[in-house]
Amino acid sequence: MRPSAMLRSHLIAVADRRTTSALYGTHRAALVDYAAGIVGGRAQAEDVVQDAWLRIEQVERGRMLEEPLRYFYRVVRNLALDRRRALKRETRQDGTDSTAEIAEIQDEAPSPEDVALDRDELKRVVERMATLPERTRTALIMHRVEGRKLREIAEHLGISIALAHALVADGMRHCGRAVAR
Repeated sequence: MRPSAMLRSHLIAVADRRTTSALYGTHRAALVDYAAGIVGGRAQAEDVVQDAWLRIEQVERGRMLEEPLRYFYRVVRNLALDRRRALKRETRQDGTDSTAEIAEIQDEAPSPEDVALDRDELKRVVERMATLPERTRTALIMHRVEGRKLREIAEHLGISIALAHALVADGMRHCGRAVAR
């Protein structure tokens, strides 16, 4: 590898770690909340998020992450599920009453009230989306529902990637107002 290519590769890796570090700082509380819902406690959730960060740092040394936040959530979920399974195994092995400890683990199913609130919120968002211009609505659905990349949206609509990004951002802001009520 030529020295200039090695330097470019190194700079990209450093920039990627900075991006992921910023994501960690920005989304840490949400990641802990997410993990706490799985493991059943904030202390264990803090450990899970820290472990996830360490693993992601290792992965970043070998390759650039395409969607670091999505990857971060996946690693947190997997580690949290592993931790919960380990807790269940330990409970069964030490002979204590596992039903009491398992009852402490938070139920993952949403309450009927949460389901009703979420349905109402979804209805407001769908109504709000119907008021969007066609191109903005198409870009938003392609990105947020279908998981398409901005490049794909731009190609489909025959626009620039920057305009595709602007359309998705406008649609998100517009629909976010329905949720903010």
